Amino acid sequence: MQMFNRILIIAATLLSGAAGYLWMGYERAAPVAANALGCSPDFEDGPHPGMVRVPAGGFTMGAEFAYPEEGPAHPQQVAEFWIDRFEVTNAQFAAFVKATGYVTLAERGISNPADPAARPIPGSAVFKPLIAEGAFDPFASWWHFVEGADWRHPQGPDSSIEGLEQHPVVHIAYEDAEAYANWLGHELPTEAQFEYAAQTSGRKNAAGEFASNTWQGFFPLQNDPLDGHLGTAPVGCFTANALGLYDLIGNVWEWTSSTYYMSHNFPTLQDWPQGYDPAQPGEPVGVIKGGSYLCAPNYCMRYRPEARQAQSKGLGTSHIGFRTVLNSPQ
Repeated sequence: MQMFNRILIIAATLLSGAAGYLWMGYERAAPVAANALGCSPDFEDGPHPGMVRVPAGGFTMGAEFAYPEEGPAHPQQVAEFWIDRFEVTNAQFAAFVKATGYVTLAERGISNPADPAARPIPGSAVFKPLIAEGAFDPFASWWHFVEGADWRHPQGPDSSIEGLEQHPVVHIAYEDAEAYANWLGHELPTEAQFEYAAQTSGRKNAAGEFASNTWQGFFPLQNDPLDGHLGTAPVGCFTANALGLYDLIGNVWEWTSSTYYMSHNFPTLQDWPQGYDPAQPGEPVGVIKGGSYLCAPNYCMRYRPEARQAQSKGLGTSHIGFRTVLNSPQ
């Protein structure tokens, strides 16, 4: 029980990106078929297939007007790099597993640091709002550690990724994302690289059309799938940004290689080599970016390039994925 409490505390830090489907008497609406939305998971040929070149440049990183961890805004230079056009999909991750035999952290099991001798329990954090005794508790019953949940079984052991091959892979812990990137000879993007690449990405485009997969409706009671999706969307279903990149905002949160501290000028002292988040004391924490399909205007505004979130490196969830970068292309 102590381990599960720890896991739920870690997962609860993601409530800023959390949401549900349709609850409190609302009925689910059928999502629009992916091909009707013009999804474009094409991995075209080129020097680095499936990747886009991001030229060197400067930008203002961070923001002063939203969440305190986004500040201070400051000038940032970024060297040229290449980045995946899309989030890594279930099909791509399956190819990696087939080639290497890799087993994710969720499949191996989560250990309890308070009881090192205890058997690690395979599973991961799944977002499942519940109604208990007729009352919806929006804080105590959102995230649940589900035994048997992993990238192959995103909602638990009875679920599968059949038909979701072009959806972003989820339940990926930091070490899982890093292992995939290393297999390709790539890396995870830094926070600065991700934010720079996402500068022209947003929840909606200039015409007011949905440009990313986020929550529509009043969070957390109602999710109207106006963008065609209740959960994750196949990669490439929305308009690309000015660089030709898809889903940097919304769909799933994405790992970066950067360590999380409470602000951009937090003193990264030797006392905190694994990062620091007061909500997750003692946990190695990394920065995730971009928000997810669970971000809503009335509760979470982290579907912006400047937004950032702390995430325990030792836990994946049902709305965290990743993409990779190539920093020294040959």
